[in-house]
Amino acid sequence: MNEGAKVIRLDVNVETRQRPPARRWPDQPMQPTPVTSLSDHRPGMPAAAPKTLTDILRDAVGEQIERTAEFARRRMTGDYQVDEFGYDRHLLESVILPALRPLSDYWFRVEVAGIENIPTTGGALIVANHAGTVPIDGLMLQLAIHDKHPAHRALRLLAADLIFELPVLGALARKAGHTLACHPDAERLLRSGQIAGVFPEGFKGVGKNYADRYKLQRFGRGGFVSAAVRTGVPIIPCSIVGSEEIYPKLADIKPLARLLGLPYFPVTPLFPHLGPLGAIPLPSKWYIEFGEPIVTTPFEPEDADDPMTMFEVTDQVRETIQQTLYKLLAKRRNPVFG
Repeated sequence: MNEGAKVIRLDVNVETRQRPPARRWPDQPMQPTPVTSLSDHRPGMPAAAPKTLTDILRDAVGEQIERTAEFARRRMTGDYQVDEFGYDRHLLESVILPALRPLSDYWFRVEVAGIENIPTTGGALIVANHAGTVPIDGLMLQLAIHDKHPAHRALRLLAADLIFELPVLGALARKAGHTLACHPDAERLLRSGQIAGVFPEGFKGVGKNYADRYKLQRFGRGGFVSAAVRTGVPIIPCSIVGSEEIYPKLADIKPLARLLGLPYFPVTPLFPHLGPLGAIPLPSKWYIEFGEPIVTTPFEPEDADDPMTMFEVTDQVRETIQQTLYKLLAKRRNPVFG
């Protein structure tokens, strides 16, 4: 028994000599290796807990508070610029466009094609069809160019006088970069290297009945072409599908329109029967496509005063937009509101 006990003690001593106990030096305390990411996780160490919905919402609220504080600081200190037309880029990119993105991304689900046809620098004139009873298509067009173009260019729309006479909306339109649809303003924008946008159909297009949807109205006398020729900028045809269905106009209460000083007073399936609820646009599927630029450099400046030449170019632009509309409508085979 004693010999057996000795043998056991001997085995214990041998084991102790082969594996000495780990020492912790007072001046070099042992620290665990931090886990910086999931890829750094090692067996035996606890993994970082995934963020909960509460954490995500807290981060989002924190970021929004920081953005709001930064916006307020710049507005209070005057750390922003306004050009001669009243364009306030800081307000546009911080307030106006962010308010439009949910409508474009989740309600209309706008798809954009041909954005590469818009130049990265220099002036250009975008000519588009107009529809929808309420001119939301102009806002969606401005947002599409800013968000999809690599240079995030700002579209300066040439709008009717009525827009700038409306309270609040008129001031916002100026701050968003838009101006009157007149030759002097159009040429000043184009010569300064801006992208201007025009809807030649005017109220005839935006206020047409639903039965006439996607049938282009008269483009006028081609004033937009003469502005492009005088400044030597390209004309880019733009076709928009989806705007016709947001407020299907079934009738027009003309006496009420004259009383209010409006070009028309629409009757839609929801308005005015449902009151303010009728102002909610229907969630139609949108496509915006920019065609190949029509260069104006081959023309001489005096060609801008030739009615026949301007009419031919105007007709070319109109026909390009109309044919592209037919193509996009054929592409949209799924339900309009699907």
